[in-house]
This record gives sequence, structure tokens and C-alpha cells, in this order.
Amino acid sequence: MNEKQGTWIERMNTNSVIPLLYCLHLNECDPKKCTALKLKRLNLLKIISKIRGDLHNAIVLTPLSQNVISLGDKSIIKNHGLIVIDCSWKHIFDLKLGSFNRGRKLPPLIAANPVNYGKWEKLSSVEALAAALYITGNTEDAELILSKFTWGIQFKNLNRF
Repeated sequence: MNEKQGTWIERMNTNSVIPLLYCLHLNECDPKKCTALKLKRLNLLKIISKIRGDLHNAIVLTPLSQNVISLGDKSIIKNHGLIVIDCSWKHIFDLKLGSFNRGRKLPPLIAANPVNYGKWEKLSSVEALAAALYITGNTEDAELILSKFTWGIQFKNLNRF
């Protein structure tokens, strides 16, 4: 086990206040621009290929949900984690991902990432995770993950978090 894996496992096995962040990564992006892969390299997120086991209890960010994420989801995120789906915006509505027990969508927000700057609701994975963390009262964690991107503060300012 390398040092990064050990850190992730330690984080999972402690009562850390930092939520566990996951990404259901569908490999449809440019790896050089992928915010989820950067968070993985920084050991701030774990990439998963399927939602199984205890992850069925996590909050899944999906624009297909009828429920909007809220402060009431904070304890679920703390106890079970937060999952973002990383795929092309061109294909998101064509995916057959099924329904999620705890699927949540975000309110309308403006992207600050270089690919979709200024566009409504075309967020990168890190922006979606940060928004969910801000909304659920995990401000420090949202700011930590946004701080890894030069444009991260712009996302916070554009959306007035």
C-alpha cells in the first residue's frame, strides 16, 4: 500500500469531519482537464466504477434528480459520503444510470471553469462537489477543493457562496 492509499484508508476509518468524496468516472473527458482526476491525484477524492455496498447510502449529485440538495443532507454526507458523476455534458441525459435513493440536484449555478465559464449549470466535477459542500454547511471543505484550481475562487464569487 502506498502513502496515498494509506491516507485515504485512514480518512475512511476515522471520525474525520471531512466528508468522503467520490467520483463515478465514466472516462469521457480529457484527462488533462478533468477536475475529478486532479482531486484524485491530490488524494481528496476516490474514483469509483460502480455505486455499490455502503455507497448506496451516499448522496449522488445528478441533474436528473427531482430533489435539490439542502442543509438537511449534511449528516448523510458526513456519514456516507458525496458522489459526483463525471461524464460529458453532451451525454448526461442519455445515460442509463438508473435512479438513486439519495440522488440530489444542485440549484442553478454559474460555471467558472475554463471550459464552460459563465454558462449556467455546466459545472465541472469540482464545482459540483464544492457547491454541494457549501450548501450543506461544509464551507471549509468546499474552499479546500476549490483552492486547488486557479479559477476556484471565481466559482465562489460568481455564485455568492
